[in-house]
Amino acid sequence: MKKWIALVVCAMMLLGMVSAQAVNEEVTGKLVIYTSMYQFVIDMMTEALKTEFPNLEVEFFYGGTGALQQKLAGEIETGKLGCDIMLVAEPAYSLELKEGGWLHPYVIENAQELLRFPYDEEGYWYPVRVSNMVLAYNPELFKPEDLPKSFEEFAFDESLKGLISMGNPLTSGTTMASVAALSDLYGYEYFEALGKNNVMIESGSVALTKLETGECKVIMVLEESVLKKRHDEGSKLSVIYPEDGVILIPSTVMSVAADRSANMNIAAAEAVTDWLLSEVGQKYIVQGFMHSVFKGFAENPFDSISTDELIETTIELDWVRTYTQRDEIQQAFQQAVTIAK
Repeated sequence: MKKWIALVVCAMMLLGMVSAQAVNEEVTGKLVIYTSMYQFVIDMMTEALKTEFPNLEVEFFYGGTGALQQKLAGEIETGKLGCDIMLVAEPAYSLELKEGGWLHPYVIENAQELLRFPYDEEGYWYPVRVSNMVLAYNPELFKPEDLPKSFEEFAFDESLKGLISMGNPLTSGTTMASVAALSDLYGYEYFEALGKNNVMIESGSVALTKLETGECKVIMVLEESVLKKRHDEGSKLSVIYPEDGVILIPSTVMSVAADRSANMNIAAAEAVTDWLLSEVGQKYIVQGFMHSVFKGFAENPFDSISTDELIETTIELDWVRTYTQRDEIQQAFQQAVTIAK
C-alpha cells in the first residue's frame, strides 16, 4: 500500500513538473496590445495569458477601430508606436501598416495547412478571429417573411424606410469592410438606397435596443453581438443570414517592428502570436462569439451555424481596394447617408 501511494505521489509530482515546464516562464518583460475586441474577451484573455506567461506583463488598450487608427496616426508622426502588438478589425489597415514599414515579419509554421482565411505570406499579419456581418430582427414583433432576406433588400426595399439601422464606417472597421464589399457588389447606388431609406447610423448596442422596442424592423449588425445577447440575456433577437451572402471579416494580429515598438520585445510578441494562433487561443475567440480562423476547427460560436457553411456563402472582400480606396468609399457613403453628429 505504501509503495502504491509513493508511486501515485511520484506520478503527481511528475505531472506537476511537466505542467510547469509547459508554461512559458522564459518569456519575460512587457507587451502592450492595442485591440478592438470586446472588453469581456480582453478580460478572458488577460487571465489566460497570465497563466500561460507568468513572467510577462501584458497590457491591453481597447478602442474602436476608428479611435485606434486616430491614436496610431498621432504616434506614427513621432516615429514610434505605443504598442507591441495590434489586433485590429480587418486586413486593409494591416496592408497600410506593412507598406509603411511599421510591422515585424514572423513566419508561423504550417500557415497554409492551419489557416482558412487570407494571411500575409511574408508573415507581417495573420487572421486571428472572424467577425460575421449579418442582418437581425425581433421575431416577437415581426415575421421573417415580412423582412428582407438579403443585404440588397435591406437597402432597396422602400417599405423599410426609417426602420433600419447599421454601424458607422467612419469609426467601425467591420462596418467599413462591409460597405466596401457591398459597394463592390452593388455599386455606390447601394449607399444612395440606404440614404433614401433613412438608415440610422448608430452603435450595435443602440440598434439592438431598437429591435427590442420595435423602433427598427431589421438592422445590419455583427452576428457576435446578437449571439452574446442571446447567451447572456436569453434574448429572442435572431439572425438573418442574407441570401446574397454574409460578410466574413478576419481581424488580424500584427507585431510592431522592434525599433518602432513600445517595449522592443519581439520574442514575447512572437510567443503571444503563437498562443493566439493555437487551439487554446482559438477557443477563447469562439467563446467570444466569433469564428475561428483554423481549418477544420470543431467548435462554432454559441447558436451560430458552422464556419464552413458561412464560407460557402460569403461575399468576397477586395482588401486592396478597401485600403487604397478607403477615403473614396467613406466619402461616397457620407454624401449619400446622413450621419448624426
